[in-house]
Amino acid sequence: MNQQTASASMVSQPQDDQPGTTLAAAVAASTLATSPCEHLYMREVFSRHFYEKLLALMPARERFHDLRHKDAMRADGSSSRLRMYLYPEHLWRLPPEQRALWRSVSDALRSPALQTAFKLKFRKSLETRFGRSIDQLDFYPIPILVCDLPGYCIGIHADVPAKAITVQFYLPKDTSQRHLGTVFHYGRSGEDAERTVAMDFMPASGYSFAVVETESWHSVRRTTEADGDRYSIMLTYYVQDSPKDWWKRRYDRFRSFLGFGPKG
Repeated sequence: MNQQTASASMVSQPQDDQPGTTLAAAVAASTLATSPCEHLYMREVFSRHFYEKLLALMPARERFHDLRHKDAMRADGSSSRLRMYLYPEHLWRLPPEQRALWRSVSDALRSPALQTAFKLKFRKSLETRFGRSIDQLDFYPIPILVCDLPGYCIGIHADVPAKAITVQFYLPKDTSQRHLGTVFHYGRSGEDAERTVAMDFMPASGYSFAVVETESWHSVRRTTEADGDRYSIMLTYYVQDSPKDWWKRRYDRFRSFLGFGPKG
């Protein structure tokens, strides 16, 4: 390899291996939709090279644990949603190559730059809800790798007030699961519930919305055996306005490391 080729490699390779760069760029490039609520649909959230590595280095099923949420529970007591926290202290259990890749994802998801990108997009909703500038708002990011098994579904809901921004990055291998994306609704019941906007479950894509108790209605239709497993990254920005909330976020993180994470 000559010096010119080596220099080009050194320039191009880091771009592929810096998910924070592409995540923030995807948010900035996304158009803010206002109906039925403020939301984004994001494309190319990871570079092609990095996305291929991400799928190849997906953690083994035994690294996940059941999410004990009522909508995910099966009749036999098992859960149709599995999760793995992407905090650094959870990732040390992974093999070295996996650990390095997922640590870079974790760092990007928890970065102030990504949070700022989302706050800028949802400025109107956030400032209306919290009554102050987004410059005065700081949320606690919780990143989770999720595997939804056949039979998973969740009814129409708006998310709890403890959440400020909800984000989901889709991780399918191809386009065959396109129909499995989250669905936004114009209301919780009646004709408004039937009026929908669907988010395509496509490779390296995702969506996000600002949590508004009476507006951010969304659901996931029940998946089938033919659909297979549905992998994604959930990134939730939690409110931490009070000392109690601040401590709760960190206490829950410590409990999750011990295997006693919150049910929801």
